[in-house]
Amino acid sequence: MSHPGIHARAHPDKASVIMGRSGDVLTYRELEERSRRMAQLMAARGLGVGDHVALLMENNPRYFDISWAAQRSGMYFTPVNWHLSATEAGYIVENCGARCLVVSKAMADIARGLVEHAGKVDIRLMVDGIAEGYEPYEKAIADYPAEPLDEETEGAFMFYSSGTTGRPKGIMRPLSGNPFGSELQMQFILELYEFDESSVYLCPAPLYHAAAGAWSTMVQRIGGTVILMESFDAAEALKLIEHHRVTHAQFVPTMFVRMLKLPEEERSGYDLSSLRKAIHAAAPCPVEVKRQMLDWWGPVVYEYYASSEAGFVSIGPEEWLAHPGTVGKAQGVHIVGEDGDELSSGQAGTIYFEGASFAYHGEPEKTANAFNERGWGTVGDVGYLDEEGYLHLTDRKDHMIISGGVNIYPQETENLLVGHPSVLDVAVIGVPSEEFGEEVKAVVQTVDPGRAGPELEEELIAWCRDRLAHYKCPRSIDFVAELPRLASGKLLKRKLKDRYWEGRATRI
Repeated sequence: MSHPGIHARAHPDKASVIMGRSGDVLTYRELEERSRRMAQLMAARGLGVGDHVALLMENNPRYFDISWAAQRSGMYFTPVNWHLSATEAGYIVENCGARCLVVSKAMADIARGLVEHAGKVDIRLMVDGIAEGYEPYEKAIADYPAEPLDEETEGAFMFYSSGTTGRPKGIMRPLSGNPFGSELQMQFILELYEFDESSVYLCPAPLYHAAAGAWSTMVQRIGGTVILMESFDAAEALKLIEHHRVTHAQFVPTMFVRMLKLPEEERSGYDLSSLRKAIHAAAPCPVEVKRQMLDWWGPVVYEYYASSEAGFVSIGPEEWLAHPGTVGKAQGVHIVGEDGDELSSGQAGTIYFEGASFAYHGEPEKTANAFNERGWGTVGDVGYLDEEGYLHLTDRKDHMIISGGVNIYPQETENLLVGHPSVLDVAVIGVPSEEFGEEVKAVVQTVDPGRAGPELEEELIAWCRDRLAHYKCPRSIDFVAELPRLASGKLLKRKLKDRYWEGRATRI
């Protein structure tokens, strides 16, 4: 058996979660008692196996109360991106068919707007506060016993895609029906990265993100401790690794870039020797960024490529150094061209996975379009296999720029520009061009805002032209205070492009 209740009995005062900034602790005893009470509340009000719980909350210990209550009740559980507007969040609440909605006081403004989308929701609770349309969470669960349900079966996460190119899609898999705790979920991850009861896992990302939420609960399932950052800060992450003797951490490449851009004297001032596995995913990592991280942290930087829908490819530090730029040797991966035929090595096309089994909730057409006639599934990423079978990511199909009939994948240009010492973050997009249909533009956030301007624009364009084919280089550069990224690190290119394509036809 594997679930937090086992560890609550064996080590009741052990921390299941420690908040990074506040230092607040959620012990295994507290986690077990709260999740049982919440499960009892839902059962008493008529919810059962297969029903759906939605949660709108910042990184907060109460997230885990609700998550484990759903998991032990055989229910689906959906964390809602708290960067969304009330209308956008309301779409997810309605689309998933939530019968229980839990929000936090910090999300009160969005929560008020959610009420009109929650007409079919039977239970509406607010953590740490009160608002019209919601019951106080703490008072509501206090009326129920901290006892297990008569029957507890495994529930499941139902994450929604980040909606970077359209409306979010709910990724649904069937419930197993197995007794709660009988499944060691994500066992291959535990084995691959050597997690165990002694693991201390730093989570710097928002819990609504699939990796952050799923990996944190995985650590609790085996009795480890999660160090949960309220929000990512480069220096704070290093401090937490040192202070809590973190053994495992998961990052996205933009977090690496921000840590590398810290002053050298600050970067070198932390003891990071406890770190055994620093795992990164979610977006392609520029080769030079990863080399710098390996030089700094040593051979503890691991990478995987996956999606909430399907597939998993991974690579360790030594293998990556022998094959820089790859995400790993692919099994069951196929590269498919526009005509549906499989491409040979070195040719870029859409990445498909064998054995994919998922459905987009309430979206049969989108589900069907994600699979080809061979039954292989895709999320629209583009890449190629080299002659040794290693997978290289190119970009998302939706991000491709067509300029003068030439296909340009902007990831390569972005990877180059972020290596410039003046660039903190960058997005490369296609913007309208009378001559070419689209032309390449870079939108840059600088390390020093005072450097933004025509002189740096000229310098960065020249930097690209010295290192890349000219057609891949930006013809112009705009400077912004901050790019529209989700806290998970994903860039909202759709929102960025809207600024330039307003009133014009666009391919996306």
